[in-house]
Amino acid sequence: MGSDLSVPARIMVIADIFEALSASDRPYKKGKTLSEALRIMNRMKKDQHIDAELFELFLRSGVYLTYAREYLYPEQIDVVDIEALLAS
Repeated sequence: MGSDLSVPARIMVIADIFEALSASDRPYKKGKTLSEALRIMNRMKKDQHIDAELFELFLRSGVYLTYAREYLYPEQIDVVDIEALLAS
């Protein structure tokens, strides 16, 4: 992830990617489950496309789950092994 982006911009990148992956209101694709979206984002972290420290904060804070409970369909909210994602 480019260090030329400000911290708020890097936070928005994570939020935008998560929303795009999980959104179920798009006519051209089905929204991914939490575990699918976060696995994809974890690969993006490994490839340095998103900020690793901010992604860890995103996971540990539970903000992804707060968002999911508000905006996703219940069938999209599956079990996520946060520790396994962080360890990989």
